[in-house]
Amino acid sequence: MTMEMLAIDLAKQSFHLHGIDADGVVVSRKVSRAKLEDAVAELGPAVVAMEACASAHHWGRQLAAAGRQVRLVNPRFVKAFVRGSKNDAIDAEAIYDAASRPTMRFVPVKTTEQQDLQCLHRVRERLVVQRTSLINHARGLLAEYGVVLPKGPWRFRQQAPAAVAEADLSELARELFTELIDQLTDVEARLAKLDAKLVSICREHAACRRLAALPGVGPVIATALVAAVDDGRHFRSGRELAAWIGLVPRQYTTGGKPKLGGIGRRANHYLRRQLIHGARAVISRLAAKDDQRSVWLKGIVARAGFNKALVALANKTARIAWVLLARKEEYLPA
Repeated sequence: MTMEMLAIDLAKQSFHLHGIDADGVVVSRKVSRAKLEDAVAELGPAVVAMEACASAHHWGRQLAAAGRQVRLVNPRFVKAFVRGSKNDAIDAEAIYDAASRPTMRFVPVKTTEQQDLQCLHRVRERLVVQRTSLINHARGLLAEYGVVLPKGPWRFRQQAPAAVAEADLSELARELFTELIDQLTDVEARLAKLDAKLVSICREHAACRRLAALPGVGPVIATALVAAVDDGRHFRSGRELAAWIGLVPRQYTTGGKPKLGGIGRRANHYLRRQLIHGARAVISRLAAKDDQRSVWLKGIVARAGFNKALVALANKTARIAWVLLARKEEYLPA
């Protein structure tokens, strides 16, 4: 049996296949995880379509290695093709319909190196959240005993041990606060270890080194960009990359009248946040600079305000990053 395209609704153990064979007969069947590759080989599709969800990149690499063309569809685009109630068979059919559209945009399959880098960023992000949670927890409890510490992780880390030692606390309270501080120290040690690993990877990776030359881009942003977009070949321009990250105005046009708003919620939130943090570091040091970029940024801050200048600089950084990745050029400051 052969068919042009096969859609797979992915899950942990149970998968549903949907396709149309050469005779026009609809094939819809449920298979287990252990039998998925054999079932695909039996049906012999030239193209395999899946939602870009958990485990999709793993199966994409497996099927691409077997000679199939893989199409990963954003789940948001699949939802419009769901007819009736939700079940695995209907979802698989919706994936088939979405992947059949000639104008559909597909998600590129990530390499194992990209997923390794992305995994590193996700673990690091979890540790950052844990650090913030521990600091806020300890700060709130200390305030109940009249101990108020300045804002900022590094100030808390410097002053908390002495404040706990000097405060009028019971033995139980002192023991509990010491435990929280020890947990914070452990989290920060693991965070420092991951940061050192990111610096090492950035130094060894040619694309990351080119990106790190950009103002406001360090090892975290450089490796995050490579993990997300690889060499940028799936975007036709820097503007497309900036739009995918979520750094362009949200558009609402009707009756031929365009209306642009602020940046929308459809975005790669992690990359957008990191690029805006990098832009904030650049703009906060503009006062003593008079180069072309700094003059441009000062003009935007004066005309539109600090926050819009942040987004404008992050947008420009994303566009330049695409050039450095796609064309393998070195960054030359103006």
